[in-house]
Amino acid sequence: MSQRKAPSDAGRATIRDVAERAGVSVASVSRVLSGNYPVSDELRRRVMKVVRDLDYVTNAHARSLAGGGTPTVAILINNITGAAFAHVAKGVEGAATLRGWLSLVGTTGDDPERELALVNLMRQQGVAAVVLLGGAYDYDEYQLRMARFARSLDAAGSHLVLVGRPPLEGDVPATTVDYDNEGGAYAMASHLLSAGHRRVLVLPGPAELTTAQGRLRGARRAFEAYGVPFDPGLVRHGPYDDTHGYDAVAAALHETPDFTAVLAGTDVVAAGAMQALRTAGLRVPEDVSIVGYDDIPLASQLTPQLTTVHVPYEEMGRVALRAVADRRARGAGRRRGTDGEHLVLGTHVVVRNSVQPPAPRGQLG
Repeated sequence: MSQRKAPSDAGRATIRDVAERAGVSVASVSRVLSGNYPVSDELRRRVMKVVRDLDYVTNAHARSLAGGGTPTVAILINNITGAAFAHVAKGVEGAATLRGWLSLVGTTGDDPERELALVNLMRQQGVAAVVLLGGAYDYDEYQLRMARFARSLDAAGSHLVLVGRPPLEGDVPATTVDYDNEGGAYAMASHLLSAGHRRVLVLPGPAELTTAQGRLRGARRAFEAYGVPFDPGLVRHGPYDDTHGYDAVAAALHETPDFTAVLAGTDVVAAGAMQALRTAGLRVPEDVSIVGYDDIPLASQLTPQLTTVHVPYEEMGRVALRAVADRRARGAGRRRGTDGEHLVLGTHVVVRNSVQPPAPRGQLG
């Protein structure tokens, strides 16, 4: 009687042990275990007998790499405490849970190098998709490397989804789920202009982020449409946090105090700006009107309640996950006419209590 070779790895059988005992290739064992490929009944019986004999337990990570097991989606976000894109992540996670998928969340810390490194790491981990949330960095090397990773993910059976940022240029296998960013800023600036404001302090966000660039373009376009000169000196770039909102308004009150309204790049920035105005003894909206962007819960909790742009963040997350699931369901046909899919959701102005016509006076303060 021949002596059977003991399983490797200190008693735990591996897929190589199964293949050797069954006299087939590792790939054949993988096909039988995944259940996603047609195999003969004889091969299935032979492999499954060895699986039972060796008490082999399929490694979940290995199955995910082979396209089986529980799909995992990686959600990469600039700042996990950021309310707007936390809602996107909620939408992704909720839609994933309904399908029995797992979700992982990673933070990039607004660092493009870390973002690229995390995308590459997720590719190596064999996730079903990488969902990138938030504005992209507007420089060529970043765009080229991200396109390269998108192709690499695609080749590995995964997929890149960009949420809230422009699509990558060229024929790149990535899905973009965006919103009318520039249109929202145009509508909000138009709301201020129609109320009579002409000197508007604009806080669009970080200069290098595409999100901020789109919001600034939308504001400028509204000024042009109304025939009102746009003053670049009233633009203050900075991070999307309340500290920037406070500091930018405090500085502007000393440098260019004739503004009558503030167009903030996010509701959080608007909250900081509102605090700076109150510290200076100014009332909102009686002395200075203020508007935000995002329509997170904070906007309706401020006093006065904030007029802002509603972005369907949670729905964007659900759409992003559905796009991945649909692509996987199409199987081998996923590359036919699906590269570069670009989905755009609408935005709208939510009018509350933070805007009124400018008071008839010369300067603030």
